Amino acid sequence: MAKLTMIQAINQALGLAMERDSRVMVLGEDVGKNGGVFRATDGLFEKFGAERVVDTPLAESAIVGSSVGLAIGGMRPVAEIQFFGFIYETMDQIGTQASRIRFRSQGRYHVPLVIRAPYGGGVRTPEIHSDSIEAFFVHTPGIKVVTPSTPYDAKGLLLAAIDNPDPVLFIEPMRLYRAFRQEIPEDWYAVPLGEARVAREGTDVTVVAWGPMVPVAEAAAERAQQEGVSVEVLDLRTLSPMDTAAIIASVQKTGRAVVVHEAVRTGGVGAEVASVIQEGAFLSLEAPIQRVTGYDTPFPVPSVEDLWLPDADRVLEAIRTTIHY
Repeated sequence: MAKLTMIQAINQALGLAMERDSRVMVLGEDVGKNGGVFRATDGLFEKFGAERVVDTPLAESAIVGSSVGLAIGGMRPVAEIQFFGFIYETMDQIGTQASRIRFRSQGRYHVPLVIRAPYGGGVRTPEIHSDSIEAFFVHTPGIKVVTPSTPYDAKGLLLAAIDNPDPVLFIEPMRLYRAFRQEIPEDWYAVPLGEARVAREGTDVTVVAWGPMVPVAEAAAERAQQEGVSVEVLDLRTLSPMDTAAIIASVQKTGRAVVVHEAVRTGGVGAEVASVIQEGAFLSLEAPIQRVTGYDTPFPVPSVEDLWLPDADRVLEAIRTTIHY
């Protein structure tokens, strides 16, 4: 097995899906001849041609709107939004079209659409590019929300998303695109949507994280281990539908919980996770649930983003708080 970065794993998944199913196509800004801003679609234009790897105008609403029509018409489009912060332009297409067609048509029509978008900080992007706004879409019935934290999961989750009969928002942590390599099977494999992953086994406290915050949680867990605290790190992988059973089972085992996400604090997905724990594992809790998040401000300018982003120090302090409660 080859060792691939996350971006290489995503590229491989797209190529495999297009080889396997002629209905799969890719569309978005600069995805064709240029191979995408991050090279996620590198080589696909040369292999599959301009009819299946389509360079679009700078019009996110048109990209997703066209993709909805293509999906209803029998294709399986994979639409790329160049940066997640640009997805604001597609709210109508996602919220009132893609996510509702099955409901509106009483199951007659489906929208097998994947929307890919890089997100998250740590890479010094301009304003809007790094926004973590997953909560908007977790709050939207009818669309699945998926975010990988490893190359292996990136490929397997993306292939599962492309196979899914309903729309999937697939958000990719920019800081992890080339952060490390992992052995990846060359052939097709799927990581089931809706199933969390225990990234690290532990017994004293559960840290729930996803996407770019999983390595941060793991780093904090490693430091906590040196203080005699055994930390379990749970990578949600799919935010909607959320693996509530995995969350509850982990907290019932450890008795303590810390939730970590990069998005702003108020109304974030972490609040939903805390509610799941409160409802399903209340009698197991030995301390209040802690949250480590971004601040309730717009994502800051590059010179101060490291001060804004949750880091291992902040997560470790939350672990200590819940342990010593």
